[in-house]
Amino acid sequence: MSSFITPAQCRAARALLNMTIDQLYRDSVVPRLVIEAFEAGEAKLKQADLDAIRHALRQAGVVFLAGNGGKIGVRLKS
Repeated sequence: MSSFITPAQCRAARALLNMTIDQLYRDSVVPRLVIEAFEAGEAKLKQADLDAIRHALRQAGVVFLAGNGGKIGVRLKS
């Protein structure tokens, strides 16, 4: 199953975790420049890269939210 993640969710998740782009790169193996371009809204990522980023952030303690009305967000695991 493929994962959905927006640039804003990626930035917010890293902020909640106090995670640098370099740390996300190491955990996801998605190149640093690709992550930077994605977070800036300048690049559309391959599904495999989106899956890897989402998995790395979830492993670090983030929960991705998809609420009613299409609202999305992130929070830390309880």
